[in-house]
Amino acid sequence: MTHDVKEIFAGEAPPAPAALAAKVRTLAPSMTRSMQRVAEAVAGDPAGCAALTVTGLAELTGTSEATVVRTARLLGYPGYRDLRLALAGLAAQQQSGRAPAVTADIAVDDPIADVVAKLAYDEQQTLADTAAGLDTVQLGAAVAAIAAARRIDIYGVGASGLVAQDLFQKLMRIGLIAHAHSDPHLAVTNAVQLRAKDVAIAITHSGSTGDVIEPLRVAFEHGATTVAITGRPGGPVTQYADHILTTSTARESELRPAAMSSRTSQLLVVDCLFVGVAQRTYETAAPALSASYEALAHRHTPRGGGRR
Repeated sequence: MTHDVKEIFAGEAPPAPAALAAKVRTLAPSMTRSMQRVAEAVAGDPAGCAALTVTGLAELTGTSEATVVRTARLLGYPGYRDLRLALAGLAAQQQSGRAPAVTADIAVDDPIADVVAKLAYDEQQTLADTAAGLDTVQLGAAVAAIAAARRIDIYGVGASGLVAQDLFQKLMRIGLIAHAHSDPHLAVTNAVQLRAKDVAIAITHSGSTGDVIEPLRVAFEHGATTVAITGRPGGPVTQYADHILTTSTARESELRPAAMSSRTSQLLVVDCLFVGVAQRTYETAAPALSASYEALAHRHTPRGGGRR
């Protein structure tokens, strides 16, 4: 199975106005430079672009009418007219709300209070963008597969490896057989053992991490249901994914590497997966959670009458 960006969003309903900016941020890295200029223009000035014809937007961005139409379709709209309507809706929403008080840029001499405010704003924006762009049909299908799986293998390295460990621990605590693999050799040798009733999950923001793609490919070829959690819906990892869950990320800066915001969005997707699976397996998940809480309760009880 192969995927490109057009295939991924084919058949989806056009994104709501609030999701447009999130979709631009997610898809921009996979666009041509001319399409990026169109996408950046509509996200940066929705009101101004909504007033332009397709010819006017092409002239504004130094591109062609065909590029404008292709960009609209890549963003999920049947044509430029539909994109203009979404831009008008987005502009109305922005005018009715207040502008953010902080920006994402953190300077080396920023007071710590400003750092806290800026990071908090960035985290909130990343979560909102991820929620707005998350395909709930794909999410539901992934949840169903995990809930019914004989075994779940999860692949991730670096910051994504920490997210893989988080998902592993959550699934384990509701009684599912799961494994998180950060060692690429072990990941591949375990992927060979997967079959049709198993699930393999790859977590990679870039969508091009070879140590994550390789075991997912092996799992895919052995018949397992495969899931990719990625910030690049057109990335190489999606070639071997039955279900694609797209994450968003804040703009990278010197003091805020992409791994920071990608981890935030990945954890949101992981939490959505876990809660969905817990709902589907509630009769077994609830007792398993209670048992794990009880097993650890004594570790949270002060000994010897408490602190002295």
